[in-house]
Amino acid sequence: MRLWSIHPRYLDSTGLVALWREALLARKVLEGKTRGYRYHPQLLRFRQHPDSISTINAYLWYIFQEARERGYRFNIEKLYHFQKVEPICVTEGQVLYEWNHLLNKLRDRALNIFLRWEGVKMPEVFPIMKVVPGEVEPWEVNYRRDRGGGKR
Repeated sequence: MRLWSIHPRYLDSTGLVALWREALLARKVLEGKTRGYRYHPQLLRFRQHPDSISTINAYLWYIFQEARERGYRFNIEKLYHFQKVEPICVTEGQVLYEWNHLLNKLRDRALNIFLRWEGVKMPEVFPIMKVVPGEVEPWEVNYRRDRGGGKR
């Protein structure tokens, strides 16, 4: 599961569709409607938010908006009531880690999109997030594994 901190405009079609599916699954997990993924580290920042359900719903709303702008037909019936939420803080290190992770994926599967974004040094973050100083988040499993720390 990857719930990106960076704005969904940077994702290719494969990434955007995957994000939609994974965010819908995340909402089910946060609502207690599934047994799988309950302890997935990507959910930690949503769980820590004072209103995790409204926050994941807002997250889904922005994915839907990006899809609609691209002419995709995501099912609007999957959305719940949208309301503004307090932003989730995301560290600069996390944003840059995700950005490099995405660029590597795009280089392999969507070279034209990679070439469009490769010059961006600091991408815009997801509309419900705000950047704060700091390193890669401690919940970032891939970063720990890449650095020899293994999985939890």
